[in-house]
Amino acid sequence: MKYLLIMQVNPAVLEALTDEERSAIGDGHGEFMKTVQESGEFILTQALADPANTKVVRGGDVPAVTDGPFLEAKEFMGGFYLIDCESEERAVELAKLIPDTRHKGLAIEIRPVMFSSGADL
Repeated sequence: MKYLLIMQVNPAVLEALTDEERSAIGDGHGEFMKTVQESGEFILTQALADPANTKVVRGGDVPAVTDGPFLEAKEFMGGFYLIDCESEERAVELAKLIPDTRHKGLAIEIRPVMFSSGADL
């Protein structure tokens, strides 16, 4: 089963981290990727630009384009890992290896993939 592990980022939390903590997060992501690549569960990962670079197309008679999502939430999707593993329990186990989960205010959302197409996944 494929799962999307979505990194929920809170900029205020990241800004409050020390340089060493930020470095440990980066190193931890490298270790996580090595783990899931070696296990054969890794499909792909993408890091997303800051929401300030976002455009939104909203529906209507004539779709409107606006800057940024401007959500009320403090968190935003900072990137994701797409994995293929045997169960939801394994997806949770892998998500716990992502270093973001060691910091209050950061999170990993685990969402099953219902359909995929377009890439050789």
